[in-house]
Amino acid sequence: MGPIKVLTVDDSVVVRRIVTDVLASDPDIEVVGTAANGKIALEKIAQLKPDAVTLDIEMPVMDGLETIREIRKIDRRLPVIMFSTLTERGATATLEALSSGASDYVTKPANVGSVSESMESVRQQLIPKIKALVPGLLTAAPAPVAAAPARPATPVPTRERAPGGKAPRALVVGSSTGGPEALSAVLAKLPANIGVPVLVTQHMPPVFTRLYAQRLDKASALTVVEAADGDVVTPGTVYVAPGDFHMEVTRRGPQMVIKLNQGPAENFCRPAVDVMLRSAVAAFGGELLAVILTGMGSDGKLGCKAVAAAGGQVLAQDEATSVVWGMPGAVAREGIADEVLPLGSIADAIQRRLGPAARTAFPGPAPRTTPATAAGTPSTTSSRSSTNPPARPPAFRPAAPAARPSQGRW
Repeated sequence: MGPIKVLTVDDSVVVRRIVTDVLASDPDIEVVGTAANGKIALEKIAQLKPDAVTLDIEMPVMDGLETIREIRKIDRRLPVIMFSTLTERGATATLEALSSGASDYVTKPANVGSVSESMESVRQQLIPKIKALVPGLLTAAPAPVAAAPARPATPVPTRERAPGGKAPRALVVGSSTGGPEALSAVLAKLPANIGVPVLVTQHMPPVFTRLYAQRLDKASALTVVEAADGDVVTPGTVYVAPGDFHMEVTRRGPQMVIKLNQGPAENFCRPAVDVMLRSAVAAFGGELLAVILTGMGSDGKLGCKAVAAAGGQVLAQDEATSVVWGMPGAVAREGIADEVLPLGSIADAIQRRLGPAARTAFPGPAPRTTPATAAGTPSTTSSRSSTNPPARPPAFRPAAPAARPSQGRW
C-alpha cells in the first residue's frame, strides 16, 4: 500500500497551508488536493479518490455539516475528520457532524503564539487519527452505527468465569474515536430503571463534554450529566467525565461520590479510562461491569485487568463494528473480556449481566420533595420531570485549565 491520500478542505488559506505542510512532512501521507468549500470538495473526492478527508465546519457556499451529509450519501466508508474550534458553537456543530457520519474531529489551534506551535498542535492531533482511521477503511462510518457492514472478525480469547458471583453495583464505560455515536446507541437501549449508576469516560475536550452530556440526556431514558466534583453517585444517572479532568469515584460513608482532578495525563489522555476504572475497583471491588467501546490506543486495558482481577465483568466492542479497534482490541487481545460483542448487542448484554440484584445497589441522596397542594403531605419530584434540576455541588474547576492536545486525547 502506498501513502495515505488526503484531501484537505478549509476556506482559510493559512489553515490549508498549515495542514498541508504538516501532513506532507509525514512519509506515510500524501496530500492529493485541497478545497476551499464543500462543493469543490465533493468534486475533488470524485476525481482524486482520497483515503481520508479533513473538513472544516464553517465555510461559504457549502459548510462542513452539509458536506459530510452529502459525502455519506455517496460513500459511507470514507474517513472524514472535522476541524473544530474549542467554543460552544464549534462543539455543537462538531457533535452534529459526528451524528451525521463524521469519523472523528480535531480542534484548531487557538491563541497559539507561532506558526510552528500551530503546526505542532495539528501534527499531534491529526496524523495519529488519520493513520488509525485509514486501516479501518472497511468499517462503515458511525451514521447509523447499527448498520455497519460485517467483516471477518479477528479471533480473540475470552475468559472463563466460575458460575455465580455478585451482580454489579456500577456500570463503567470507556470510549474514544467513534465513541460519541457508539455510546449514544448503547444508552438509548438502556431502561431508566437500570438500577446502577453509569460512569463514562469519553476522550473529549472541555465544553464538548457538557454539550455531549446534554445531547445524551435528551436521547436516553437515563439521566445524563457532566460530572461535577462532589456529585453523589445515584442509580439511573450517567456521569460523563468533564474534558481535561480525570474522574474518580470514592466512598463517603454509605454513599459514593465523584472526585475530579487534573493529575498527569495517562495514555496521553485526560480524562483517562484507566483512572476511572482503578477508582471504581477501589470503591466497588469486583461488583463492576466494565464496557470498552471503539477508540484509539489502549486506554482502559490496565483498568479492565484490575476489574477482572477483582472478580468484575468486562465487555468489549468487536472489531467489525468499531470505528477504530484500538481500545476494545487491546482488552480483547489481553483475554480479559467476558464477551466481545457487536455494538448492537452490547445493551442487551449489559442488562443481562446487571441482573435484578442491581436494583438495590447502594443508597443515594434523599429524593427532593416539594410541598403538596393538598393535606400538607410532601411529594417526591423527579429531576427529569422538573423544570428546575436538583441542586448539585459546584463543579471543581481551576481558573485556567491547561489544554494538552495529544494523539489519544479525543
